[in-house]
Amino acid sequence: MLRLEFNNYTKIFILITLFFTASCSNKERESLKIATAANMQYAMKELTSSFHKRTGIKCDIIVSSSGKLTAQIKEGAPYDIFVSADMKFPNELYSTGFTFNKPKVYAFGKLILWTLDESLQPNLKLLENLTIKHIAVANPKTAPYGSAAEELLKNEQLYTKIKNKFVFGESVAQTNQFITTMAAEVGFTAKSVVFSPQMKGKDNWIDLDDNNYTPISQGIVILKNDAIKIESAQKFYNFLYSVEGKKILTKYGYEVLTE
Repeated sequence: MLRLEFNNYTKIFILITLFFTASCSNKERESLKIATAANMQYAMKELTSSFHKRTGIKCDIIVSSSGKLTAQIKEGAPYDIFVSADMKFPNELYSTGFTFNKPKVYAFGKLILWTLDESLQPNLKLLENLTIKHIAVANPKTAPYGSAAEELLKNEQLYTKIKNKFVFGESVAQTNQFITTMAAEVGFTAKSVVFSPQMKGKDNWIDLDDNNYTPISQGIVILKNDAIKIESAQKFYNFLYSVEGKKILTKYGYEVLTE
C-alpha cells in the first residue's frame, strides 16, 4: 500500500514537472525575435517594453546593420520580424520569398552630425579642418545611414576632400562607439541616438539638410520563420503603427506617417 502511494506521488511529480517544462518551452517559443537595425535599438527597447505590457508577449531584440541582418536571414537565422533602416533590404527579402508580407514604411529616419568634444561646434565646414583627423561613418554597403551620409557629402562637394578621414563602423551602433569614445572627433549617425536615455544631455549635434540625401524610409516585414508565431508577429506589426507606437517613434526623432 505504501509503495502504491509512493508511485502515485511520483507520477504526480512527473506530471507537474512536464507541465512546467512544457509551459516554459511554449513561452520561449512564443517569444518574438525581432531583427533590428542599429539606429532603432533604443526606440525598440521602449516599443517592445510597451508592447509586452499591453499583450504579455515577450520580444528578443537582435541588433546589427540592416545589410548584415539580411544576410543572416538568408542564411536561416530564426528571426520573426525584420525592422530595417531602409526599404532596400526588406524588398530584397520580399522578392526572394523570405517574408509573409510586402514591406511597409513605418518611419523616416534623420541624419545628424554629432561630437562629444565640447570644444567643437559641429558643421560640415568643420570636416575639412586639419584638426579633424577621424570622421565616423557607418559602412554605406550595409548601413543605410552610412549610404545617406555618403550621398549628402557628395552633394555638398565634400566627399573626395575628406574621404581619407573616414572611420567606418559596421553599423550605426559601432559608429556611435567611435564617437562616444572620441576615437573619432565627429561622426554621422541617426538622430534617434541622441534622444536615447543613455545619450540624453550629450547634445553637441546638428540636423543635416534632408534635401541633400534620399529620404531614409525605414521598412518592416514579417518573416517566414515560425507559422505559430505569425499572430504574435502581426500584433507587434500593428502596434508599431498604433497611436502609442507612433508616439514612441516620434519621441526618438523619427518622422511618422499620419493617416
